[in-house]
Amino acid sequence: MWFKNILFYRFTKPFELSSEELESKLADSPFKPCGANDIYQLGWSSPLQKHSEQLVHVNQNYWMICLQKQERILPSSVVNEQLQEKVNEIEEQQHRKVTRKEKTELKEEITNLLLPKSFTKTSRYFAYLCPSKGYLVINTSSAKLADELTSYLRKTIGSLPIRLPAVNQAPSSIMTHWVTEPSSLPSFMTVGLECELTSQGEEKGSIKYKGLELDQEQIDQQIKSGMEVTKLAVEWRESLTLLLGSDLSVKRIKFGDMLQDQLDDMNAEDAASMFDAGFTIMTAEFDKLIPEILEAFGGEDTSAVIEESN
Repeated sequence: MWFKNILFYRFTKPFELSSEELESKLADSPFKPCGANDIYQLGWSSPLQKHSEQLVHVNQNYWMICLQKQERILPSSVVNEQLQEKVNEIEEQQHRKVTRKEKTELKEEITNLLLPKSFTKTSRYFAYLCPSKGYLVINTSSAKLADELTSYLRKTIGSLPIRLPAVNQAPSSIMTHWVTEPSSLPSFMTVGLECELTSQGEEKGSIKYKGLELDQEQIDQQIKSGMEVTKLAVEWRESLTLLLGSDLSVKRIKFGDMLQDQLDDMNAEDAASMFDAGFTIMTAEFDKLIPEILEAFGGEDTSAVIEESN
C-alpha cells in the first residue's frame, strides 16, 4: 500500500518506546465499532487488517500504524426537519411558542432517537514512524486529519514530541524562482505541468495553471505583480511525480513504472507479503525524498527543533 499524500513531522527528541512497547500501548486503545448512542469511535487497528493482529507492523526500522475511525451519519437536515415538525405540533396543540431551551432539549431527544438507526462510515488513516531517523510520516494532505491522528497517538502513548519541519529558505520564494529560472532547479527535480500562484497581499487570491504546457509569459506577469508559487507539480528522480506545497505537504504522489516493476519482481505470494514489499519500496523512496525536499529549501533549520515534552 503506497501513500498518495504525505505530511511529515520531525521528532524534537528521540522516540523512546520500542516497537513492542508501542504495540502494548496501542493495544490498550483498540478500535471498537460505534455503540447505539456513539457519534463516532476512534481506535487502533492492524495495518494489515484481517491478515494480521499486530497493531504495529515492523519492517526493519519502519513501524506502520493505523488509526480507524467510525462515524454515524446523521444529517443535520434530518434532525432539523423532525425538530420543526415537533415544534409545530406543540405550538398547534398548546397554543404557545416553544422556547429556545425547549428546542435544544427536543433536538437532543430527536438525535438520541435517530442515532442508533443511522448508518456508519468507517475510515482508516495510516502513518509510519522511523525513530532512527526521527520522522513520523502520515498518509494525508489534510492538516485536520493529521492533527486527529497525532493527538490520538499522543493521548495513547502519553507523549509525542513532534513538530512540522522548518527550513532555512521560504519554499514559496524558492519555487517561484524555479518557475522563473528553470535552470535553478535541483538536479533531482523537473517542473511538471501544474502550479498555483497566490497573492501575498491582504487579499489572498490564487490562480491555478494546469495543462499540456504552462503559459510561461502569463505566469511571469503574475509573479511580477507580486504573486508567488505555493504549489508546484514536479517529477523527482524519474521515480515519483507529486504536487509540492509551500507548507512542505506532498500531494498526489504517483510511483513510476520502474518502481511498479520492482514491486512485481518481488513475486509476493500473499496479501501480507505484498503489503510488506510495497512498504519496503515506499520507505526507501521517501527516505531519499524527504531529505532532498528539505535540501531544496535551504536545508532543515535545526534551531527550530526544540526539546519539548508534550
